[in-house]
Amino acid sequence: MPVILLSLTSEFALKLYVQTDTEPKADPGAAITDREQPVTDSQTAPAATAEPLHVTATWPVKIGVIPPLADRLSTRPESAPDLAAGFGRNTAIALVPRGSGREAADGWLQCCGKTQVAAAFAEAQWRARSVDLLLWIDASSAVGVLSGLVEAAAAITGAEVSGSATYIAAAFVAWLRQADQRWLVVFDDLADDKVVAGLWPTSPTGRVLVTSSRPAAAGRLPGIAVAELGPFSPREAMSYLVGRLSADPDQRRGAMDLIEDLGCDPLALAQATAAISSSWLTCSDYRERFIARSELIGQRNRAQLRPARVTWTLSLDSADYLRPGGSAQTCLVFAAVLGGNGVPVPVFTTAAGNGYIAGNGHDTPIASQRTTNALRALEQVGLVNVDHAPAASSVWVNRVMQQAVLAATPAEMFEPAVTSAAAALLELWTGPQTSAQSAPMLRASAESLRRAAGRLLWSAGCHPLIFRIGQSLDEDGLTGPAAEFWSEVAAISDSTLGPDHHDSQELARRLAAAYMAAGRQAEAIAWYRQLLASWDNRFGADNPRTLSARVRLGGVLISAGLVDDAITMLKDTRTECERALGPDHWLAQDAREELAAAYRAAGQVGAAVRIYRRSLSERERAVGSQDPSTIATRQKLADAYFADGKIKDAISQYKRAATDSERSLGPDHAETLRARASLAKVSHEAGRMAAAVQIYEQVLAGTERSLGPGHRDTLAAGISLAAAYYAVGRLTDSAKAYRDVVQRAEETLPSSDPLLKSARDGLAAITGE
Repeated sequence: MPVILLSLTSEFALKLYVQTDTEPKADPGAAITDREQPVTDSQTAPAATAEPLHVTATWPVKIGVIPPLADRLSTRPESAPDLAAGFGRNTAIALVPRGSGREAADGWLQCCGKTQVAAAFAEAQWRARSVDLLLWIDASSAVGVLSGLVEAAAAITGAEVSGSATYIAAAFVAWLRQADQRWLVVFDDLADDKVVAGLWPTSPTGRVLVTSSRPAAAGRLPGIAVAELGPFSPREAMSYLVGRLSADPDQRRGAMDLIEDLGCDPLALAQATAAISSSWLTCSDYRERFIARSELIGQRNRAQLRPARVTWTLSLDSADYLRPGGSAQTCLVFAAVLGGNGVPVPVFTTAAGNGYIAGNGHDTPIASQRTTNALRALEQVGLVNVDHAPAASSVWVNRVMQQAVLAATPAEMFEPAVTSAAAALLELWTGPQTSAQSAPMLRASAESLRRAAGRLLWSAGCHPLIFRIGQSLDEDGLTGPAAEFWSEVAAISDSTLGPDHHDSQELARRLAAAYMAAGRQAEAIAWYRQLLASWDNRFGADNPRTLSARVRLGGVLISAGLVDDAITMLKDTRTECERALGPDHWLAQDAREELAAAYRAAGQVGAAVRIYRRSLSERERAVGSQDPSTIATRQKLADAYFADGKIKDAISQYKRAATDSERSLGPDHAETLRARASLAKVSHEAGRMAAAVQIYEQVLAGTERSLGPGHRDTLAAGISLAAAYYAVGRLTDSAKAYRDVVQRAEETLPSSDPLLKSARDGLAAITGE
């Protein structure tokens, strides 16, 4: 086998090598230091009041994606803190890079192996069965923390838990605080202590381990003991090197000198030994190349150059040798733009991924094999770690190295990498069928790409991937992060595309909806009013964009309880829509129906009925009786009739809505079931109990088929049926129905949930249970 020359392989590589590095040197010491931070209510109290969950798990349980352990991982008995002993004195420990208390977030100083130490400890605790629950959470963002806690809640209850992500996370933390089980929660790569505010778990039976590149942030955590982690000791470094180069002892020649030059740096040693073991080089040969490359990169600042800043460039040379043609470089850049923090492997072998990494013009099997080979080469030389678990194979890149790759990548490589990575994510991230485990990883990769790309994802409008990120936050109930996300991208769209661009308008609408979902009604109202003032000046008061925004603002005012303001504004908006666009325009119809909703909210039901009747007649004439918009209007009219006490008219309209909906949408569609549930309720109120019971049974069967037995809507349908059985004297059937709901609800809902309480009360009224 020929010797790898480790030469400059391209202009890309050359750019990598001429950057300088000025990170501070590490100080000695690796003791656990107790910062004596008091535990305050604001840090540990759940963000939303919640009871502990009803747990059905069979212990032990492991949750989260733990980064793969490095090959020949060193236990570091001399340089790393003894976490087992530390947890004998503390319930929470943070691992931070050594650096005299200085922040190390932006330099190679943070590459001290803290995540590997944490992962090794967590896996050792799991193998020894020292914990009943092991939870690993990506704490680099608030979204990561919430997603991890929600996933944990679902895992220990065995079902989807209803409610917002904040509520579910708080419920899980509440359970941790009183659980008898032994648990270990790892918050990896903590970006800021604020991401765990209100969600900090404490318990005599639990332990919290944190890794962070920001010592100050870690030190502000409640009750935390801080452990600084630096390089290997010389003996650890030698032991690690010998283990890695066990296949050919001759390659160890010059090991002591190389270790000294690498400063016992864990990442540098991992990459150096990977490059050596994939070649015929000895440690002395590699050291010569390391010194030459250091002089090229460091120029006048070689004394301050961190070893890993050099070794990864030599590893890239090795990867290029193993896979000539540049595919290793393109694969590394592709991983870097996606963040490298658990990127699903299938993203790399999508059509878009193959096209960028392997190059166009290859058949799919050949392109996929070239991509896979490039990824293997990067893993072989220590530039990436790959978790080969069948259910969640993923690629990991050191965060600081990832940033170095991005900084070094020329525009002609970077721009196609961004567009290809965005297309690859959309290709794989197809919606609801995405697995619960891969969806957070895809979202994290997409967000990393968005931040790395800058304005590249805005060149032809707002890229669909940006909408997909926000949509996933909405779908997962991450209301707070969703509002912040839509706010950020809406501001970018206004400055990049202009407020009159259709994407800017859509982002504005989604931001207002996110504010409402997060319970931030005042901000939603203020946002719409600011938007309207701008659009009045730019487009005029009678422009459809402006009028549409006025209609939406009316709905927000109704939701906020400001019905008088809503009526005043919507009356003017309706008049303006009819004058500017004509009475039959869809926007005029929307304005009228929103006004009817405001009248109904204000108790002026008669006025609401008159408007809904007119709107229904117009929609039937324009689009037919089975159009979804017509069915929705008929539902609103039926609701208004019911609120006005006109039961017979309400039943007639509900029947027609249910029939039309079933014909156009299907018997188990949400709108069909909603119409039938409303019809059953009105029939119950009217004393038509036989019909009510029959329809309630149909609704329960439909919701079970479409949503599952544990869904909140299914549970509500079961309670309605049980109440109907009770009303007609079928007490045995009623008790059975209530008991079924209680059993399902206890598996999915917090013990204080109103649905569960209603079912228990109903059952107690019959049986005394």
